[in-house]
Amino acid sequence: MFFRVIPKSVIPDLVRGLAEQYEVVGPVAKGETFVYAPLADAADLRLDYDTTALPAKRWFFPESEALMRFRVSDNAVVSESLDTAPRVLFGLHPCDVNSLLLMDNVFLGETPDPYYKARRDNTLVVGVSCTPGEYCFCDAWGTDETHWGFDIFLSDIGDDYYASIRSVMGADLVDRYVPCRAITDEDTAAFQRRTAEFKAAFTNGVDTSQLPVLLDAKFDSEIWDKLGEKCLGCGACSMVCPTCYCFDVHDELDADQLGGTRVRTWDSCQFKQFAAVAHGQNFRDTRAARVKYRYYHKQWGYLSKFERVLCVGCGRCTRACKAEINPPRVVRALQTGVVD
Repeated sequence: MFFRVIPKSVIPDLVRGLAEQYEVVGPVAKGETFVYAPLADAADLRLDYDTTALPAKRWFFPESEALMRFRVSDNAVVSESLDTAPRVLFGLHPCDVNSLLLMDNVFLGETPDPYYKARRDNTLVVGVSCTPGEYCFCDAWGTDETHWGFDIFLSDIGDDYYASIRSVMGADLVDRYVPCRAITDEDTAAFQRRTAEFKAAFTNGVDTSQLPVLLDAKFDSEIWDKLGEKCLGCGACSMVCPTCYCFDVHDELDADQLGGTRVRTWDSCQFKQFAAVAHGQNFRDTRAARVKYRYYHKQWGYLSKFERVLCVGCGRCTRACKAEINPPRVVRALQTGVVD
């Protein structure tokens, strides 16, 4: 990795240059919120956003996608649909960059998912620093910064960006499309100062240091019943989460019933039918059991396999949950024994 200083004023030039050979996706305003969307104009890019309504994972693992076409007469696969267009995701915050690394553990493991992998291989990532918002708690998981998982990362140091360049392709793009210069001691000092200000800006104060031990001790706690009473079972937390990866697969027949499409869609462990199996058995038939499963999977099960928790502290679930169930609140409940 090496470093350059890029003036903020030339970022639109970088976006326009990238658009010559890539689809450029970045945060844009949509009403009172922000979304990751293709940039029709470089001026639409909003690097001052707080967070996006939906996470970046949808560009690798869409809400709904056709896995294949099939013929009913002999069950033959007649075609597959796979979007592998070259793309740049521009303006991801550290938490979202980290979320993709967590998703990679699942989809690029011993048996890589070909649909996810094809998109991941054809996507460049440009990250950007941020300011902690009202719901952010990424500092609790160490996902408030990232040192890999991107091609270029832009850290705000005033009128310029302190650019960390991780890949050969990232270096090539910077050299090709924008003027930049080598860093100085003053630039490094500004970067360190901004980093210290960023670290000091977090207000949630979530202590996760003993969380695995707490989860072991609180498995049978009545806390889960109290949280289950509040949960609506709507699955909103899963839909906005950048690291939830559960999905369902079903076949859709054509109108003539001669062929069909196998479709993969997002699913949620908070839906009642998620753990239902044959003969009417449901392994998690109460909302309490489903809330409990969600937290044990993310903060204990995934941790035991990958040594990272499956949460990046982006705060999207806090915004989305009408019952006000979220990781900071659950952690405090485990620590105090009280659901506030």
